[in-house]
Amino acid sequence: MNSDVLERTGESDEPGAPTEALEPVEGFTASPPARYRQVITAVLAFGPPVALAAVIVSVANGGSVPWFAIALTVVFLAVITLGVTIGFHRLFTHHGFDAARPLKVALAVLGSMSFQGSIIGWVADHRRHHRYSDRVGDPHSPSWIGDEPASGLRGLWHAHVGWTFRGESTSRQQYAGDLLADPDIVLVDRLFVPFCIATLAIPFGIGYLWTGTLAGALVALLVAGVIRIGIGHNFTWSVNSICHRFGKRPFATRDTSTNVPALALFTMGESYHNNHHAFPRLARHGVDRGQVDVSAVLIRLFERFGWVTNVQWPDPAKLAARRATA
Repeated sequence: MNSDVLERTGESDEPGAPTEALEPVEGFTASPPARYRQVITAVLAFGPPVALAAVIVSVANGGSVPWFAIALTVVFLAVITLGVTIGFHRLFTHHGFDAARPLKVALAVLGSMSFQGSIIGWVADHRRHHRYSDRVGDPHSPSWIGDEPASGLRGLWHAHVGWTFRGESTSRQQYAGDLLADPDIVLVDRLFVPFCIATLAIPFGIGYLWTGTLAGALVALLVAGVIRIGIGHNFTWSVNSICHRFGKRPFATRDTSTNVPALALFTMGESYHNNHHAFPRLARHGVDRGQVDVSAVLIRLFERFGWVTNVQWPDPAKLAARRATA
């Protein structure tokens, strides 16, 4: 990773400053969000749970969800979540490996279909999270809301979803200048809205082709589209909230990041979050034997096919040395 990117993200393979040593907050504004943004955020945050509740009520009253809709949901959730974990996070944010152009673009598109924000904005926010992790300036810490200390359920709510309502805008130039210089990524970023439409339209189309009915298409849209988006959001948000409050800390870091194995399969390995904060560039977050990391398995497969190079795999000596200081 280039030194300028390291400076933007605050990443290091060495323990950082203690959490009490606060740095000046740069590269974001905290103006009140526009009303339309609040409405859109509310729809994205609460719409899927409402849809899920409606499906549960329907099933409880004798209805059913077709098996094809369930299978479609699982496939879309897995593939698009991997676009976020492998693409948005490990490739574009941390440069844990280099990807051939077709794979790079495919991962950028899949991540964009998660409805978690445009790729450059997502990367900028996450790099700021690493730079100020659990200190003033972190966009989604359970310990701070803006420049005010937070704790308990209020802090967890903020870290999980509350931060999306605040309207803080991270500087793309400061935190994602490398992506702004990549024409492929700039184009994907500009096409974020069409990709969001596609992530709903494709399940609808598949549902119609499979069943030949509008009802079947609408069920697929609801389950494999709307509800699937909500599930994916909450998997990602759980890393922001749960993995900064509960779990184990095998490595010393300047933040409160933790490992939560129970979430590993659902987050494709992202819930080994303390491992990640200790070694941000690693392409594998589940660094120890028995730690399930589906994202790393796929990256290894891509490497064998020659689609990725310069993969940052764990170094046992570095792990042992850092663990000894924890």
